[in-house]
Amino acid sequence: MDELGNTLADPYATLGVARGATEADIKKAYRKLAKELHPDKNKDNPKATERFSQVTQAYDLLTDKDKRARFDRGEIDGDGNPTAPFGFGGGGQQGGFRPGGGQFDFGSEGNGDLGDIFEGLFGGGGAKRGGGFSGGFGGFGRRPAAKGANVAYKLAVSFEDAARLSPQRITLRDGKTIDLKLPAGVEDGTQMRLAGKGEEGPGGFGDAIVTIEIQPHRFYERVGDDIRLDLPVSLSEAVLGGQIRVPTPDGAVMLTVPKGSSSGKVLRLKGRGFHKKGGGRGDLLVTLMVDLPVDDDALIEFVQGWQDKGNPRGRMGV
Repeated sequence: MDELGNTLADPYATLGVARGATEADIKKAYRKLAKELHPDKNKDNPKATERFSQVTQAYDLLTDKDKRARFDRGEIDGDGNPTAPFGFGGGGQQGGFRPGGGQFDFGSEGNGDLGDIFEGLFGGGGAKRGGGFSGGFGGFGRRPAAKGANVAYKLAVSFEDAARLSPQRITLRDGKTIDLKLPAGVEDGTQMRLAGKGEEGPGGFGDAIVTIEIQPHRFYERVGDDIRLDLPVSLSEAVLGGQIRVPTPDGAVMLTVPKGSSSGKVLRLKGRGFHKKGGGRGDLLVTLMVDLPVDDDALIEFVQGWQDKGNPRGRMGV
């Protein structure tokens, strides 16, 4: 509680984590709460939506190393706003206004110009360089007007679009549409902030928080920045080898299958995976799966007359 009676949110308490929590602990706590409170699951519960915004705001602050450090030092509150200066916020800091003394004590570094100090704190409105305070002490130490609440959005992105970083169009509450540029390294659960696209408040607009949900694919599987693909090949393609067409998120390409390839053989198409945060792309790992025809009389007749003297299970000791 500050000097004016305003309750200051504690992001640690909001997420239910200790002050020494690691980033992994914070992320785990946020995901749990976000899943419970997401507006899509609580359409008839406005309090849950409000709580979801608070949880998201707390997560944003604590995952920003600079803001977290400033909050821990008491320089900003849970909303990210500067706290009351010189001990007015109740933090027990040295110096500050002494109600009975009628003066300011800046300790060992108190030889600065008061006009410069207060002009920096209040944008020139709280002090006059020539001396004296334009508004007296009545307005001193008040918190800046709060911005509006953040608004949470969920954006479904196809697997291929995520791999290609294709721009995504999202429609906001006010009906306006925005084309989002996905970041390199995007993954399921990645959050993007749209400054000033939230609800309006006395201090301006809040932000829009967009959570990316990458849709599963019917035959691709993501492994880190790589993509795995089980690719059916015919018996003749496996035995004789040759060039075959392979699907990738960027379109079909040609792949050379070596002669005598067995099911399980992995071939690599470089640079056909997801874009990496540090630059470059992952690979497409193609696992060959020999697809035998069913009830093919010619094949059955051939195998019955062919003797395979090898033992493919020999390395297993059987």
